[in-house]
Amino acid sequence: MAAARRLGIIMHGVTGRMGMNQHLIRSVLAIRQAGGVVLSDGSRVMPDPILVGRNPDKIAALAQQYGVTRWATDVDKALLNPEDEIFFDSGTTQMRPELLEKAIAHGKHVYCEKPIATDLASALKVCRLAQKAGVKNGVVQDKLFLPGLLKLKMLRDSGFFGRMIAVRGEFGYWVFEGDWQPAQRPSWNYREEDGGGIILDMVCHWRYVLDNLFGEVKSVSCLGAKHIPTRWDENGKEYKATADDAAYATFELEGGVIAHINMSWVTRVYRDDLATFQVDGVNGSAVAGLTECVIQPRQGTPRPVWNPDVKQPINFYDTWQPVPDNQVYDNGFKVQWEMFIRHVMENAPYRYTLMEGAKGVQLVECALQSWKERRFVDVPELKL
Repeated sequence: MAAARRLGIIMHGVTGRMGMNQHLIRSVLAIRQAGGVVLSDGSRVMPDPILVGRNPDKIAALAQQYGVTRWATDVDKALLNPEDEIFFDSGTTQMRPELLEKAIAHGKHVYCEKPIATDLASALKVCRLAQKAGVKNGVVQDKLFLPGLLKLKMLRDSGFFGRMIAVRGEFGYWVFEGDWQPAQRPSWNYREEDGGGIILDMVCHWRYVLDNLFGEVKSVSCLGAKHIPTRWDENGKEYKATADDAAYATFELEGGVIAHINMSWVTRVYRDDLATFQVDGVNGSAVAGLTECVIQPRQGTPRPVWNPDVKQPINFYDTWQPVPDNQVYDNGFKVQWEMFIRHVMENAPYRYTLMEGAKGVQLVECALQSWKERRFVDVPELKL
């Protein structure tokens, strides 16, 4: 077997939970352990990461723990190395546009977490710079690769739903305030001045999920909320939570589909998963979590009768049929990394560009405008 071609990747922001677990360990290092990414001609590409972060102790310990030989604390110096072709960022949203602009100026292909910016103007600026520089670019759209949502896509493509009518999404869980026990999310998530807020964090996800699975978003009505006014940070210090920690949004989609999604970091879970989507169509319905999906066709739909005077005789959960795991589902982050590497190395088709990330930021701004003005806001076609 011929030796794999090296591909240098600058990985910034991988000491955080998502960057470390999903992008470094379960994606780039997993690809290395598998022998690299296989290209269309049968050759292989081996990612060679350099980990970059501000804290030398954290970044050095991470590199040592996972056998990564290269690490640095100076992102500007790392960008000077012409042998590293890709720059990846999963740091804070506020820093992301500036980092992407620097990487593009050095001729790097760029790949990043979302949101790609905290405002649409900054997002479009990065898109224009990437287009002008001619660099490959991509944004993480991980939920499209979840087994549960892949099963929904299969059902849609097979015509199972017939005409889709509505989508109902429930996302969230209780994030501890930090006083009784540590919070599961970083404190900056709850400070608007630091780029926090569940609308900014999650509505960019809903944009690509809705656009790709159910119909392009045409308008949005959103109500945000700041339910928990006081939280405690990583050092146990009390602080004021200035960002929205829950939001309730309705989206009008192309084709007349209505989608409603509740998102909350202050809800206790009584459902099958942390995120669930029910899709109703004239010929059948489906409910999907992150991995599982169940269906109820028109022919198998029970006939309930409203009678509050007697205990409900139907066990509704028993009337649904699971969609079988007829294929092996790889880690979604890893799958998209492999797609982007093939895009860089052999110009393989790739649709999840920074412009798709900008669409997410656009919907965030429309949702925030809707909350402020208490009305539906149209979502126009986005162009550079």
